[in-house]
Amino acid sequence: MEKVRFSPSLMCMDLTRFKEQVDILNERADFYHVDIMDGHFVKNITLSPFFVEQLNKISKLPIDVHLMTEFPGDYIDVLGKVGAAYISPHAETINKDAFRIINKIKNVGCKVGVVLNPATPVEWIKYYIHLVDKITVMTVDPGFAGQPFIPEMLEKIKELKTLKEENGYSYIIEIDGSCNEKTFRKLVKAGGEVFIVGSSGLFNLDNSLTDAWDKMIEIFNRETSE
Repeated sequence: MEKVRFSPSLMCMDLTRFKEQVDILNERADFYHVDIMDGHFVKNITLSPFFVEQLNKISKLPIDVHLMTEFPGDYIDVLGKVGAAYISPHAETINKDAFRIINKIKNVGCKVGVVLNPATPVEWIKYYIHLVDKITVMTVDPGFAGQPFIPEMLEKIKELKTLKEENGYSYIIEIDGSCNEKTFRKLVKAGGEVFIVGSSGLFNLDNSLTDAWDKMIEIFNRETSE
């Protein structure tokens, strides 16, 4: 099995312990996942470019910004300036000008991600799939933490894994939504490579984030061992 990587979803962290928790995660995680929601594409408002700027001051890890916004192009320039490593808009918001958006992300020095909602097929990104560095499969409908896993997404993950292997694509297959004890085994088997861990997968496992991380790794190893 290839090494799986973990990306904590910082909308689920305890913001009253921001620096303490980032210091802990800096030594353990592989990426930081930052959700920016505009209250329109999804009915929630979460983090912001200002949050990315503050995180970048103490982060040792690549910052992946997930744009759940109606107009992702409005955020690209500022995210390039404040330290984003990946900018990941939704296919549902960029398909009217996807190549322009992809070029804009690359021009500010960031890697290109694209996110697929559960009901959005892989077919939607077929003409630019070779240009992206990361594809995020939403395994819950977007907008809120703590939602139930949508099992139909396992087939989508398998489809992306097959396309990657058959065509020599280099994108990372990332999973967003309900990555936890109940789903780790199925997600690894389907081809997931990066798991975004939030409330159920990490932060709610223990009041101590150090202990919560150790518990998550123990659960993951137990659930995915042959």
